[in-house]
Amino acid sequence: MSPPMVEYQKVMTDVVYINLPAPEEPRPGMTGAELFYGFLGELARAENPEVKAFVNAICLKWNVQYRTVK
Repeated sequence: MSPPMVEYQKVMTDVVYINLPAPEEPRPGMTGAELFYGFLGELARAENPEVKAFVNAICLKWNVQYRTVK
């Protein structure tokens, strides 16, 4: 079988940053985005090594990075 005429490789260059600290508890009146932000922050605070490894693996796959904002 011969190689294809055109080879295509998709390269994702966008990075999504999740700024920490995120809210630790839901509050009345939070928007959906704020709730999701808190949920993502909760994943970053996981103490279980298996959970941390899973979160890190999917962050690499989806080009997501956590960063601490002062």
